[in-house]
Order: sequence, then C-alpha cells, then structure tokens
Amino acid sequence: MHVVIMGCGRVGSGLALELEAAGHTVAIIDQNRESFRRLGPNFNGRTVAGVGFDRDTLLEAGIAEAHAFAAVSNGDNSNILAARVARETYGVENVVARIYDAGRAEIYQRLGIPTVATVLWTTDQILRRLVPEGSRSEWRDASGLIQLCEVHLEASWYGRPASLIEELTPARLAFITRLGEGLIPDDKTVLQEGDLVHVMVTEKDLAQVDATLAQTPEGH
Repeated sequence: MHVVIMGCGRVGSGLALELEAAGHTVAIIDQNRESFRRLGPNFNGRTVAGVGFDRDTLLEAGIAEAHAFAAVSNGDNSNILAARVARETYGVENVVARIYDAGRAEIYQRLGIPTVATVLWTTDQILRRLVPEGSRSEWRDASGLIQLCEVHLEASWYGRPASLIEELTPARLAFITRLGEGLIPDDKTVLQEGDLVHVMVTEKDLAQVDATLAQTPEGH
C-alpha cells in the first residue's frame, strides 16, 4: 500500500524506512530538504519538500492514492491540521497524528483523529495504526508456542464487552492500551475505538483468532 508521512525527523525517517522494508511505497514530506539525508542512500520512496497540510504538496506525495497518513512533524497544530486534511478531504482511512501535548491528545481522539503523545510514542504503535490488519507478535515464550499479540478488531467489536473476545476465541485477553495508557480489563470493560488490544494465544490458534476478530461478533 502507499503511505504518506509528514515530517522527516528521527521518527518520520524511521517509519519510512520500516514501511519501505515491509514492501509498502512511501512518500515523505518535510519543509527542510536537508532532513531527507536521514533516509540514507538506499531509500527508494518519494521525498517532497513543502508544507504537509498544503494540498499541492500532499498531491505531489500521492495522497489521492494513499492508504495511510502519519503526521509526525514537530508541531502539534500542523500535525492535527494535516491529519484532518488527509482524513476529511482525501478520505485516507488510516491516519495518525503525533501530539506533544498529552492533555490535548484525548480531545483530538474525539475528533476522529488517532493520536500518540510524544512521551508515550513508539514506532510500533504508529505502524500498528497505519497497517492494522491481522496480529502483531510482541513476545513469545521459550518454546515459541505461546505468543503475546496485539490484534486488530473489526469496527463492530467497539462498544461491546471486552470479555466477548474470550467468549468467541481461544485467546486470553492480556491488556488494553487506551489513549497511550495500559489497563487490565475486567468484566465491566467495554471496547472503545482506538483501543490497542493485546491477547495471549497459542501459535496454532492465532489464525483462528485473527479470522474471528476480522468479522462481526455475530458473524462468528
């Protein structure tokens, strides 16, 4: 798929290189051409000098055919503005914005723009929001038979009890990351849009868990 990144700092350049290594096409935007040096000589994606929320700049970066957009510049306002343009003007489905002010991150989440506060930032969290399909292994036991995985939920799971995951799959719910903070769910926990869900599952059951969570609970 094609991903557009705004901001070629350490995080933006790292995301670009990881996404390209995973087989995706990447365009990265930055106002400072010198920033593109962080990508190294082997980067094959597009580099676009300009303002990341400018429509001509976004079009040059291929926003019209993009499947994902990450706004990871140094400015909160620029990031949220660019993310909203990508989502609302160009209909990009997977959008995430980097926010320095953690107190504002929740507000932007409610506007429909997934955010990651800088103090809680990890490249894996951003990649997960950009490329959400399937599971992402985070830990394996010594035998390799049991995994801790972050799983992707079909949208209709949100608003349902978290315990439904254990009722309909052989996985065990380990914890949820919500607005950058971890929580251990109980029988009253309800899944919310933007939750990152982590489960314990055996290797042999992983495909079944992915398949169940990729459809509506009623479809199981």
